[in-house]
Amino acid sequence: MKTPVPNNAPPEVGAALQRLRLARGLTLEDLSRIAGVSKSMLSQIEREKANPTIAITWRLANALGVQIGELLATAEREKETIRVVDAHETPTLPGLHAGYVLRILGPLELASRYEWYELTLSPGGELASQGHDPGAQEHLTLLHGSVEVEVGTDKKKVKLGSTARYPGDQQHIIRNVGKTEAKALLVVIHR
Repeated sequence: MKTPVPNNAPPEVGAALQRLRLARGLTLEDLSRIAGVSKSMLSQIEREKANPTIAITWRLANALGVQIGELLATAEREKETIRVVDAHETPTLPGLHAGYVLRILGPLELASRYEWYELTLSPGGELASQGHDPGAQEHLTLLHGSVEVEVGTDKKKVKLGSTARYPGDQQHIIRNVGKTEAKALLVVIHR
C-alpha cells in the first residue's frame, strides 16, 4: 500500500514514469530516443533525484502516449477497458527537413515486434531509412497522393489504395512523386 503524499509535496513522477515505461517494454535508452530527453535525466527522474520541468513532463507523456496527468498522479490508475488516444496525445516524429511527418499509431510496448504509423509526405518529400533488424518487413498502404518505394535498385510506384510489401531490413526510401501531399499507413513487422 502506498504511503499518502502530503498535499504540499510534489507528485512522485519518477514512480509513475518507471511504471509506464516498463509496462510498455521500453528501456531508458528507448524512451530517451523517443522523448528527446537524456538517459541520465530519465534515470534521475525515476530515482526521484530530479523533478522534471513541465516541458519535459509533457514530452514524456507524449512519448508514452498518456495524458500529462498520468505522470503527475500519485496512485496507480485502474486499467481502462477502452483507451482512446486523442490526436494531440499521439507521438509524432517530424522529419520536416526531409518533408515528412510520422505519427506513431501503435502502442510503444509493441515497438519491438510491430510498429504502425501514419506517414505524411509533402511534394518531393521522402522518408529514407537504413535497414532495420534482419527479417523485418514493411507494408505501405497509400491513402492519398502519389508515392514510389525504392529498395536497392528497384523502384515501384504505389497506386492509390494499393499496398507495397518489401524487405525492411535493407535500405529503403518512400518518396512523394506527386504535386500534392501524400498520406499512407506504414506497418513495420520485426522478426
